[in-house]
Amino acid sequence: MSPSHGYLLDPGFKGMLASVGVRHDEVLRRAGLPEDVLNRPDVRVSTEQFFTFLRAIEESVDDPLFPIRLASQVGAESFSPPVFAALCSPNLVVAMERLAKFKPLVAPVRLAVDHDDAGLRVRYDWLESSIGPPPFLIGSEALFLVKLAQLGTRHDVRASDVTLLRVPTARVAYEDFLGCRIRQADHLSVSFNAADAHRPFLTDNSTMWDIFEPQLRERLADLDGAASFQDRTRAVLLEVLPSGQVAVDVVARRLAVSSRTLQRRLQDEGTSFNAVLRETRASLSRHYLGNTQLSSSEIAYLLGFDEPNSFFRAFQHWTGTTPDSLRRSLHTAV
Repeated sequence: MSPSHGYLLDPGFKGMLASVGVRHDEVLRRAGLPEDVLNRPDVRVSTEQFFTFLRAIEESVDDPLFPIRLASQVGAESFSPPVFAALCSPNLVVAMERLAKFKPLVAPVRLAVDHDDAGLRVRYDWLESSIGPPPFLIGSEALFLVKLAQLGTRHDVRASDVTLLRVPTARVAYEDFLGCRIRQADHLSVSFNAADAHRPFLTDNSTMWDIFEPQLRERLADLDGAASFQDRTRAVLLEVLPSGQVAVDVVARRLAVSSRTLQRRLQDEGTSFNAVLRETRASLSRHYLGNTQLSSSEIAYLLGFDEPNSFFRAFQHWTGTTPDSLRRSLHTAV
């Protein structure tokens, strides 16, 4: 892994973990990471290592309220690129757009931001891995967006709608913090009403933003440039799979290369477009079966199959079993 590839683990984790009674060195050992990784700006972690680190945090804390305690520790003095970019914004709409742009510097995730006269909606799509994000991370991100809105406006802003892959056991406490009922869905999304979306940020600082924006853009360009074509292809597939537009020419066009170039670059990395498509679908199918109540037919649609039988045949080829059988085994293991 080159120094510019991957994700920096925010040094702020040390303080946040200490504030809730967790030793960061023990978490790093549990995750199999060097104990100085939080102190070294030249060390980045892969998607797998990032999720392993977060799962190690989850395993170190036996407290359903931990995400709420963690979100409560986030302050305006937090200097991570996405938090800084967001808090320098004039309002929540701009803050979420900046967060979407710079969040990939510190986490394997893409944010989709939509806003209109009705309000603002932010959706998370995690980059696929064999591990995947732990439940506490997904819940923490929803809490973080509400906390960020409160920090910027110095107002008791709450979400108008929240969807999570799993409803947390401490549901009442989460809903008290978020300000709305939690709905279960196949993704994380947080919505705000129009008045709060355009409420002025008292932390708005255009002068500081003008100074630091070029550096953030440079870091983002380094990240994009260092990503392998396999990673970039997988990221595009995560966006287009539900539309069913999974042909190589569609993905190549999204990556601004020819189909031939995409195939050649993937071949140079020891894989192929069909292999990346197959691996992405297989990994996503396990995620949906293990973490949602979606039917097999609904999963087939989300994976871009024309009809359910094609998904069933492909799934048996991938796993040697049926979707329903795997779902039962996953739930039994939990």
